[in-house]
Amino acid sequence: MPAQRDPHSSPAIRAFANELTARREMAGHTKVELAELLGYTPQFIGQLEACKNVPSRKVAEDLDTFFKSDGVFLRLWENINDTKNVAALPPGFADYLTRESQATELRIYSALLVVGLFQTEGYAETIIGGFGGGNTPDLVAKRLERKSILEREDPPRVWLVLDEGVIRRTIGGPQVMAEQLRYLHALSRLPKCMVQIVPYSAGYHEGLGGDLTVLGFADGSHTGYTESAGIGVLVEQPSGISDLAVRYDLLRGHALPVHESRTVLKEAMENYERLGTDPMAQEQP
Repeated sequence: MPAQRDPHSSPAIRAFANELTARREMAGHTKVELAELLGYTPQFIGQLEACKNVPSRKVAEDLDTFFKSDGVFLRLWENINDTKNVAALPPGFADYLTRESQATELRIYSALLVVGLFQTEGYAETIIGGFGGGNTPDLVAKRLERKSILEREDPPRVWLVLDEGVIRRTIGGPQVMAEQLRYLHALSRLPKCMVQIVPYSAGYHEGLGGDLTVLGFADGSHTGYTESAGIGVLVEQPSGISDLAVRYDLLRGHALPVHESRTVLKEAMENYERLGTDPMAQEQP
């Protein structure tokens, strides 16, 4: 009976599992027999074939030695290792990143945190490190590379809307927040970038369901992306993109004007700067 593989596993892990199952069956071994020959438990071999356990380098080397497979399993393991950061991304996000780099217009709403494209190094380190990633420096560097689209000769036009909680929620401490808000404030002064804040006083609004993005391209086409609770969805159907655009326009109606939003950003930034230099300060942003 074919192994019931975990549908949420990465393509690289599934490729490893497929190869293991194929070579085991070609050799005429059951999972129990192979486990005994390799010195592993039958449960472990079963988990590998069902994509419910990630193989180590040693496992890959043991399989190559046993099957005399000329490094096939080691190469498959290297592919798993090389792509494990991509596999941890929400579904659709890898495709979204490609489109983001090509967009001429970015309409972005952030409900809880500053979205990755606009994060400073300290802020990104706090967010990525909070997920327990073992390659935090590499992931932070890749995230910061995204900002290059904002620094190119002809950057995209940006409309960034933030819920007020994004700039009031302390991430990484006062100094990290001061740096992050300083960056956003500077961004808001660029000619092709508008930053607006939806104040707490707006109460319920269309953006409380999660982040959303609508990308526009030079040929007039659009792509949408939504993310909530770590689940991302790339939206390419015209009706879905239209719904996102309407939702974005509605929530922008609750936002402060650009100049007032810039003032709120500056006040929050200065408050965090005071907290960062005076540990005894009692005022909270």
